[in-house]
Amino acid sequence: MIPLRDDNPTLGASLATFAIIGLNALAWVLLQGLGGEAALARSVCELGAIPGELLGRVPMGTVIPLGPRTACVIGEPHWSLLLTSMFMHGGWFHILGNLWFLFVFGDNVEDAMGPARFVVFYLLCGLAAGLAHVVSDPASAVPTVGASGAIGGVMGAYAVLYPRAPVHLLVLLGFIFTRVVVPAYLMLGYWFLLQVLGGIPMLAGAGGGVAFWAHVGGFAAGVALIPLFRDPARVEAHRLRVARHFR
Repeated sequence: MIPLRDDNPTLGASLATFAIIGLNALAWVLLQGLGGEAALARSVCELGAIPGELLGRVPMGTVIPLGPRTACVIGEPHWSLLLTSMFMHGGWFHILGNLWFLFVFGDNVEDAMGPARFVVFYLLCGLAAGLAHVVSDPASAVPTVGASGAIGGVMGAYAVLYPRAPVHLLVLLGFIFTRVVVPAYLMLGYWFLLQVLGGIPMLAGAGGGVAFWAHVGGFAAGVALIPLFRDPARVEAHRLRVARHFR
C-alpha cells in the first residue's frame, strides 16, 4: 500500500517540508556516501541511536557486528544521537520510502502551522519516536536510524487535521497492482494498526529490523501535539482553500 497523492490543496509553497527532505538527502549524500558500504556503516554506528548504549545497558567497548565486514563499538551515551539518527537511513529503499511519505503528507500539515512551527513539531515527534523505541527495547545493541518516527508524527497530525481527505493508493492484490482512493483516516489508521501489531512481538523479547514502537510513538506524539501547534487562522484559510478548490 503506497500513497500516490492526496486531493488536498495547499496554501502555498511548503518550504519547511522541502527543506527537511533536502537535509535528509544531503545527509544521505555527504555523510552516508549514497549507501556505500563503508560510509553507510560508519554513519549508522556514529550517528545512529543505540538504546542499550544510551541507557548504559550494553558495556562500553562491546563490539556489535553489523555485517561480515562492519561492526559498531559501544561508546559513551550521547542523547543527541536521537536527533542525528532522524537524518540517517539504512538504504535506498529506506530513504526513498520515508521521504515520499513526507512529501505526500507533510505539505498540508505544514499548512496548518506554518514552516517554523512545523520544523519544531517534526523534531519533537522524532525525539518522541526515538524515546518510545528506547523504552520498548532498552537493552538493544542495534543502531536505529531513519526519519520514519518523525514522519509518523506528521501522519498522526494529518489524520487529526484532514481525516476525510481523499488519498490515492497503489495496492498490490496478488500479482496485480490497482489504484484505490480512500479517506485519510482509513489509510492512516490501517498504517498505525500495522505498526502496533508489528511491535507486539518486540514486547515479548522478539527482536526485529523495524522500530515499530518508534512509529507508534511518533504517530501518538503527532496526535497529541497538533492542538498545540496548529494555527487556527491557517486551518481556517486551508478550509476555505479546499472549499473553493472543490466547488
